[in-house]
Amino acid sequence: MEKILALESTVIAHGLPKPINVEVALELEKLAREKGCAPKTIGIVEGEIKVGLSEEEIQKLGTRDDVLKVGVAEIPYAVAKRLWAATTVSATMRIASKYGIKIFATGGIGGVHSTQNWDVSQDLLELSRTRMIVVSAGPKSILDLKATMEMLESLEVTVVGFRTDKLPAFYLRCVDVEIKRVETVEEIVRIFKAKERLDLPGSLLVFNPIPEEYAIDERDLQEWEKKALEDLQKAKITGKDVTPFLLAKLAEYSSGKTVESNIALLKNNVSLACDILNCLFNLERGKTR
Repeated sequence: MEKILALESTVIAHGLPKPINVEVALELEKLAREKGCAPKTIGIVEGEIKVGLSEEEIQKLGTRDDVLKVGVAEIPYAVAKRLWAATTVSATMRIASKYGIKIFATGGIGGVHSTQNWDVSQDLLELSRTRMIVVSAGPKSILDLKATMEMLESLEVTVVGFRTDKLPAFYLRCVDVEIKRVETVEEIVRIFKAKERLDLPGSLLVFNPIPEEYAIDERDLQEWEKKALEDLQKAKITGKDVTPFLLAKLAEYSSGKTVESNIALLKNNVSLACDILNCLFNLERGKTR
């Protein structure tokens, strides 16, 4: 087993502002290598699926204006039309699993949006299908958190909180939603190995709270989210463009504080994912001796 860590590319193209997006993508890869793992940022370059973008490709993905945001459903469209595309959580998972990658670090997962129209991320369905360890800072705080967690439960996704029994929600360290708690990376690995042994589908979703010093005050966040949602309604934006629009508005209203927090939680998740990957590697290597 090679110690490969999957990373998504939507955060580069649609999640962080330019030019810091490219800098962060390269920093995340560097962090993974420093922890003894092989990072593979996944994306689509002129219709070709790439598991491990080059530095030049990351630069282009983060600076071009024609990069499509794709979930699993849009992968064949991007491939057939030879487009540049950034992969969301769902698309990254599906592609990574085809290459035998077992661990994926991301920022926040998509979920059920708090809008009048039915808007549910493909991430949730993919998490129910693909057996993988996914490390995340929780559902994005702009979502309907309770509805998102209900959907994850209905889809039989195994969810645990790393050293927390309260749901982390991206910029927030916790909200008043209970989840199952784990204390160590060894526990996480044992749970995942049990899923494999029992041949159970779906991911082990590990929610890792944002570092305390980068967490945002809930009242401030609610105020910024209210303004962002009002802007969303005025702009009449729907579908895949909703989350990037709201994240950009939150960055604007917070004077960049949400961007700083986003970067911190991404690094925190990569660090934990590497610790899990190293533990899993040592366990599996020991069994093959």
